[in-house]
Amino acid sequence: MSSYFKNASNFNIEGDTHIYAKNYYHYGERPPKSSIEILKELREHIAAGALHNSAERCDAPKCHPETRVAVQDEVVSWICDGDSDDMPKEIMWVTGPAGSGKTAIMGSVADTCQRKGILGATHFFSSFSGSANRRSKRYFVPTLAYQFVQHKTMTQVAAQILSAIEDNPVIFEQNLEVQFNQLILEPLRACRNRAPLPEWPKVILIDGLDECEADQYQDTTRSNAPPRSREGDQTEILSILKKAANDPDFPFRIVIASRPEHAIKQFFTEVAHSVTRKLFLDEKYNPDADMELFLESKFASIRRRCHLPPSWPSESIRRTLIANASGQFIYIATVGRFMEESDGDLTQLLKQLLQLPGITASSNALAPLDALYTHILNSSPDSHISILWLNIIFRESYLPSSTAAGVARLFLESYPGQASNVFRNLNSLVYIPSMEDGGSPYRLYHKSLVDFLQDRSRSGNLYVESKVVSEHLIDRYFHLWRSRGPQRVLTPQQRKDFFDNFFSREILSNVLSESANEPRHLDTTILSCDIAWWVQRHMEVAGLWPGHKVSINYVFCIVHATVSAIL
Repeated sequence: MSSYFKNASNFNIEGDTHIYAKNYYHYGERPPKSSIEILKELREHIAAGALHNSAERCDAPKCHPETRVAVQDEVVSWICDGDSDDMPKEIMWVTGPAGSGKTAIMGSVADTCQRKGILGATHFFSSFSGSANRRSKRYFVPTLAYQFVQHKTMTQVAAQILSAIEDNPVIFEQNLEVQFNQLILEPLRACRNRAPLPEWPKVILIDGLDECEADQYQDTTRSNAPPRSREGDQTEILSILKKAANDPDFPFRIVIASRPEHAIKQFFTEVAHSVTRKLFLDEKYNPDADMELFLESKFASIRRRCHLPPSWPSESIRRTLIANASGQFIYIATVGRFMEESDGDLTQLLKQLLQLPGITASSNALAPLDALYTHILNSSPDSHISILWLNIIFRESYLPSSTAAGVARLFLESYPGQASNVFRNLNSLVYIPSMEDGGSPYRLYHKSLVDFLQDRSRSGNLYVESKVVSEHLIDRYFHLWRSRGPQRVLTPQQRKDFFDNFFSREILSNVLSESANEPRHLDTTILSCDIAWWVQRHMEVAGLWPGHKVSINYVFCIVHATVSAIL
């Protein structure tokens, strides 16, 4: 490992802790990069939204006060004192069915660990909200490494990590095992005997591993190679974590939360059973009592706002709602948001909810949640378009999940203000930024809605075929080509955002792949549009001007990207 950071000191710039080197280098050697340059390089390869306290997770679920206390205490106690167990384990797997509160518990545990000074790093995967890099394995190790670099008690480790990046500039393109060895294990190993270890943090928290999706390294439309599976990438992450848990120089406990998907369950049962403690969220942790506390807090808020009597609603109504939840916090949370957002007759609204199919001995545990989702979606003034939009944004991810709501509206609206109508009554399912806050993305409150939308047996008449969803997006894309963009006055920023997204590689590839069966239609549509208008607008947005030496090539490559890809 390079010696450029041997005598490193740290200083702070814009909230980041940086390491800089003081030693000289010999004539003929390449001069070392500054630590700021290397830190910026590392920063470019992390999923910042995956940190537990990121802006992306500002509205992420947390445990309501005085709820899930037993399970939080068990996790934190194991982190702090697990070495005293009869058979100490290095990994804890927190698991349970969809909607059982795993992410809320992990978020609250992360806050507790941070207050105690024992939090090393976090990574909250998400396949349905936030930045696209939160669903990819390739940002996982750099994100952990970045948090170690920033940790005030790990300055020596930080210097080793930055030195490793300088020594191996292609580290971010190598496989996870190489990354984990060079960016995590070797730096820790090099400092193991130097630092006062009691001051080091104690735990790494990983949530939503089942939401890590497969990275494809080849063009599957032009290759006979089978696509990579998400299970393969999830198992790869688990394998490096197991290796770390078995390494005596790795000082952290690891808490992993996920649904009990087959590949993950098989790994913990057959491969990592000797180092894993399983914590299943079941009746042992008395979820009904916690849901009762949560529901009462929501009802108390509604009573104060609407001047309702203390007895509202009746005890029997509360018991029925909790029974229908069947241990799923997401059911109670959705009911609470639905009631809070309603401006109608609340007593009548409760009656409607109680008339929905409840849990029975013969029904699926998800049946009440599915009935609730169906009822809320049908309450939209235009449920068909609402469901199409939800599928485009969240289920099929045709628009990047980080796409600003204002930009999504420019793509999807047939008339100004349509989004307000489409998402009316859906505030309990989707975070809907205000018209003034068009820069924030739409976000689902829970992945179970995506599961519902993509499973015909659950969504029934609300199910939409993937082909119908893609055709709707393509129709909108072609319409924008022919209509010279959105038919409204745009601010300069809106115009720039629209052009940047309209010709983005991700959206173009989606349109191309879905239009592959009708290339002539796509070719004709684009060639028949007002090319001169698109060229002029693009030059304006790009800050180019007639005669600029790169303007012709730039505009040709962008405006004709779709046609070029077809030919």
